[in-house]
Amino acid sequence: MQVMAGKPVAELIRQRLRREIEELQERGIVPSLHAILVGNDPASGVYVRAKAKACQELGLSAETHHLPADTAPEVLSELIAALNRNPQVDGILLQLPLPPHLPTARFLSEIAPEKDVDGFHPENVGLLWQGRPRFVPCTPAGIMELLRFYGVELSGKRAVVVGRSDIVGKPMAALLLAANATVTIAHSKTADLPAVCREAEVLVVAAGKPALVGAAHVRPGAVVVDVGVNRVEDRAMVARLFPGDQDRQGELSKKGYTLVGDVAYSEVVEKASAITPVPGGVGPLTIAQLLANTLRAARLRRG
Repeated sequence: MQVMAGKPVAELIRQRLRREIEELQERGIVPSLHAILVGNDPASGVYVRAKAKACQELGLSAETHHLPADTAPEVLSELIAALNRNPQVDGILLQLPLPPHLPTARFLSEIAPEKDVDGFHPENVGLLWQGRPRFVPCTPAGIMELLRFYGVELSGKRAVVVGRSDIVGKPMAALLLAANATVTIAHSKTADLPAVCREAEVLVVAAGKPALVGAAHVRPGAVVVDVGVNRVEDRAMVARLFPGDQDRQGELSKKGYTLVGDVAYSEVVEKASAITPVPGGVGPLTIAQLLANTLRAARLRRG
């Protein structure tokens, strides 16, 4: 059984990017990423700081625009428009989720498609489904890199994606389809979810529900990719999911929570041929792919 850790894959991506960035710097070009953070969601703040740090470590320029939670829609629109016009800005990242009074679809559509390094603008979504992507959403792109690194063959395989979000589930399905897999998207309304999941030779779970997928959902020998990152405070659940794992118990006692994926790891690890851990699986690849998209934006904008 192969544990598919994301860190070595992310490091290879960073090494490649570092060489490309050095070449651009020799020509006086420093790719620039601007992140917009609205409100004070703790997880969002952690993500934005991690992204900025990763940029700086590779020699990219990074700036964060932090707006209060009660920001008026017009103010956010004006900021996006200003970044769209700024020739020094290569990539724009709008950190999600937004406060409820700010409609996500509207503001993602206002970002210039050529600066949309998350790949969420409708134009970029359409290009992805047409098989000629400009930017691929970072988490699905990272998963594809992970599968290539660990030698997972996709052509002709049955793949099931659990979750239909615009951020992971739908673009993941598009990428698997482009790799010649036969793809099923399952979701909260899917009848007999365990039976559908058992059809998968490659199972990607991105539902946002802790331990949704257990042993009954997995066919023997399947490759399982767990995208979920959920904070769990229930000691009984942690004990069930990680029996005898003193590190998890200690983390729960120290922090008041532990991170759990959408897959019940201790159950599924006995049936899968390969599986990603949580944390340490898909997570490191998301930021690496954001850096790759920022570099791609800088190149595309300069021809």
